[in-house]
Amino acid sequence: MAESIISRFTQAAGLQPRKDAPRPVRVIAVASGKGGVGKTNVSANLALALQMAGEQVLLMDADLGLANVDVLFGLQPMFHLGHVLEGRCSLNDALVQGPSGLTIVPAASGLKQMASLSHAEHVGLIRAFSELARPIDTLIVDTAAGIADSVTTFCRAAQEVLIVANNEPASLTDAYALIKVLSRDHGIHRAHVIANMIRSAADGYEMFEHLRRVSERFLDVHLNYLGGVPYDEYLQRAIRRQTAVVEAYPSAQSSVAFRNLAATVRKWPPPEGARGHVEFFVERLIGTGAYA
Repeated sequence: MAESIISRFTQAAGLQPRKDAPRPVRVIAVASGKGGVGKTNVSANLALALQMAGEQVLLMDADLGLANVDVLFGLQPMFHLGHVLEGRCSLNDALVQGPSGLTIVPAASGLKQMASLSHAEHVGLIRAFSELARPIDTLIVDTAAGIADSVTTFCRAAQEVLIVANNEPASLTDAYALIKVLSRDHGIHRAHVIANMIRSAADGYEMFEHLRRVSERFLDVHLNYLGGVPYDEYLQRAIRRQTAVVEAYPSAQSSVAFRNLAATVRKWPPPEGARGHVEFFVERLIGTGAYA
């Protein structure tokens, strides 16, 4: 069953084997313990900030049942991942162009079957992206909120996991729950944290330190503070305009924060080798069997 689904996705992508393997793709899964903490805004603005800094970025909406990346950018895609699953279009057909050349993979909204894909279907989806024929430097995967199977599967398929949280007790509790599940059940012992909608730099770091102390005391995990994004009225204006704040208001405090996050991400060393389980772009990680 899994093989047939994997094969269907691979064929849908219109792939042909090639001898010269392209460079590895850095894959970053953006997750949160609960909804409403601004995870998708972080994903979208980080992706666009990286694109504007000169990278080739692919932003995947992996909130498969309640997708809204396309809404955030004011796009009206003809196809989405639900159509790919149904065989109505190829993966390449589902890609849409966003601002500054950012490539976006839209998902479906309000489709129950998209929110309850089997593990084999998730694997097939990951394999299709692994072999996508595009010059890509970074893939940002905007996962669903919470600890559902799709979230943990996409986090395991990425090299870096970024947890978005704010200073509300429920957000911190659920962020800890997500870190616990990823660490104890899925062998993910390292993650980066972004403090979102903070009132000050000190407020963001204090939030992170609280989460770090609790996590590292009770779990086998190491957390890294990636930085904070301030609460910003200009970000709210950008949302209402259906644009990214880094594009609409480049001088806003939140825009500066997103560019700083992107600059930090760009300094990370390139990914090296596969870890032994299903990953995005595994062919490019091992340097053989690449497709174009």
